[in-house]
Amino acid sequence: MNITATSPGRVNLIGEHTDYNGGWVLPAALSVSLTARVTFRPDRQIKVTASGFDGAATRSLNDAAQGHWSDASVGALREAEKLGLTSGGADIDIVSSIPAGSGLSSSAALIVTLLKAARTKAQSALSDTEIAVAARRVENEYIGVPCGIMDQMAVAIAQPGEAMALDTSTLEYRVVAVPKTHEMVVIHSGLTRSLTDGRYAARKEECDAAKAVLGTNDLCLLDPAEITARDDLDEVLRRRTLHCATEHRRVLASIDALESGDICQFGALMGASHASMRDDFEMSLPEIDTLVADAVELGAVGARLTGGGFGGCIVACVESRQRAAWQEALLKQHPNARYIDHVAGAA
Repeated sequence: MNITATSPGRVNLIGEHTDYNGGWVLPAALSVSLTARVTFRPDRQIKVTASGFDGAATRSLNDAAQGHWSDASVGALREAEKLGLTSGGADIDIVSSIPAGSGLSSSAALIVTLLKAARTKAQSALSDTEIAVAARRVENEYIGVPCGIMDQMAVAIAQPGEAMALDTSTLEYRVVAVPKTHEMVVIHSGLTRSLTDGRYAARKEECDAAKAVLGTNDLCLLDPAEITARDDLDEVLRRRTLHCATEHRRVLASIDALESGDICQFGALMGASHASMRDDFEMSLPEIDTLVADAVELGAVGARLTGGGFGGCIVACVESRQRAAWQEALLKQHPNARYIDHVAGAA
């Protein structure tokens, strides 16, 4: 049986590293996407070809993760088997316009796409939310990336051009309209990164250490003033916790700002978010800080690093009628950067 399925990439407008700390996030689906053509097999062999990677990877459904680009495909099919959707391997052909290492959820898009293909094969009633939760298990338990649920929920449910206000503690969400007057522009910094390189995991471990000291799994729900007053947190854990608590509040304020049409406030919150990622969570890089600063200097209402950090993309809120000139000027100043996509409000 041949099945073709597609999932979008996503950009997180605000709410970084809050999704595994009990907070809210505000991702949006992009028009860049990943499509997989899947031919299910009766044996346990998996053959994967992908645009951007030379040759085919031949794996077994029995394989452990190997740190290889094909791990996501193997993990997705292993999860599909556990869910009773499949009972064998597959030939998989992947075509993607989502840049790898960009922080735009190419891995989540692939896993969700394969699980949706398996759902179609099985004619299962599994919901998109259940697909997202299963896709996170693949990342956490098979690949070994301690990510939260934001990426999977965004690519499994949101449609291109939609922003999703998501409570990651309950998985309740609602669509938030992007203003017609502005565009959320995604610019790749030119610096690639991988969630498996250890720095993302280190931040997760620091958050877990703070949770142990503070006796809560929901760092985002703590009062920033109380965090500052605690004398049983070392300085690094205090700053990590402060980022989580203040970023959560910035997400809630950003949702209110977008829904009320206060774009100036939304831009200010983007700037505060980037400062917190740079100073308290220490997940930015000097080149990205310069790119963000120049984006604002050239006319963006606000800009920030987006994604897991340590490379990848920025997202900037730019007035629609100024976007072309703004983008040309920014890329002229940063020749290694490049335009990826943008999210615009419905006309």
